[in-house]
Amino acid sequence: MRKTIKRTITTLFAVVASGTALTACAPKTDGDEIRLTVWVAEGDTSFMRWAQDEFRKANPDKNYRFVVDYQGENDIATRILNDVENAADVFSFPNDQIAKLVNGDALSRLGGDVLSDLTSSIDAGAMESATVKVGEQNETYGMPYTDNTFFMYYDKSVLTADDVKSLDGILAKCSKNKQFAMPLTDGWYSTSFYFGKNLGYEVTYDKDLAETSIRCDFDNEVGKQVTNAIWSLVQDSRVKADANDSKITAGFNDGSIVAGVTGIWNRTAIESYLGDNFAVAKLPTYTLNKGTANEEQVQLVSFAGYKLLGVNNYSKQKAEAIKFARFYTNKQSQLKHFELRGFVPTDTEARKDERVQTDACAAAITAQLAHSKAQKNVPSTLWVPMEGLGNAMLTGLTSGTFNLEEQLKACVDAIEK
Repeated sequence: MRKTIKRTITTLFAVVASGTALTACAPKTDGDEIRLTVWVAEGDTSFMRWAQDEFRKANPDKNYRFVVDYQGENDIATRILNDVENAADVFSFPNDQIAKLVNGDALSRLGGDVLSDLTSSIDAGAMESATVKVGEQNETYGMPYTDNTFFMYYDKSVLTADDVKSLDGILAKCSKNKQFAMPLTDGWYSTSFYFGKNLGYEVTYDKDLAETSIRCDFDNEVGKQVTNAIWSLVQDSRVKADANDSKITAGFNDGSIVAGVTGIWNRTAIESYLGDNFAVAKLPTYTLNKGTANEEQVQLVSFAGYKLLGVNNYSKQKAEAIKFARFYTNKQSQLKHFELRGFVPTDTEARKDERVQTDACAAAITAQLAHSKAQKNVPSTLWVPMEGLGNAMLTGLTSGTFNLEEQLKACVDAIEK
């Protein structure tokens, strides 16, 4: 999830030895005890328990105690920077937040044998996502452990592989009781319409990676046409535009959703609901300027990023934190993450595993990555205005009024700096 990532209420769990108990952050050492605070993605409870157990087995001469917080990742940088010196020793974050975290001095720079090990085993594109230019030097600040993009799930008892190539094909088989779902109030998803027409943004930074200017062209003439296409979908009763993770999974469960756009983190739930009718594909095309002489099919272009594991620059157990972070992201761990959650590995050897090579979701992600935009140098101001634009459309459904040009201009004005 961008995020991955959605806006959720944080639940705090402390995993102590083999049990789980609620606790507050405490001093990092107690005698010979090594205490590490780890913040990871929601849904990773089982994987984190496995990782702790295996890490202890690999290091029997040391006494580790883990304090673990499971949470959404979209606001992780803000949470870390609110009190960086007392934040987690190790934390998971989407790579678009790396500049903000580096600017806040929150991430340990990786080097030496650790960096050599990462560079030799992790996909080059993934490593690039963890690298930023500081001054005149490229530096690495995170350990990539899975791709972070979105694609489409569908019920193959309703839709064929040919149907799902286009939104028109999908909607032809949908109704108000069997909908297509996409989170159109979430900029991580709705930007895919604009990216499909090569629209975007440009961010400039100072030497400390602080944003100095942001430009966005979503409100040019083509951008207005794209926004109108999104507005048309929001008005369509066959489309669930206010979708989110919980609504999408619930819809596949009760049959009210037959196709939905989301990420790998929802795979287990959706596959369990669809059973033999489970199917996946890259994102479809959408129709721009429908009903006019300029009508065209436009491929939805997703964000393509990575989930990274970072180590707090202020950790009092930095060496141990780096050691655990590398264990969490090694080949064995990535294959276990794939087994438990379907996370496609960034480790080049893990990607060659037969289970990964023959996996339907891995194939869909690979197909989608051919139609993607790197989730790097993303404006920190992008998300809230895009959410506002989507919500204004939903409000327009109720009020009967949506001033497209006015709302789009307000959105872009709020993004730019």
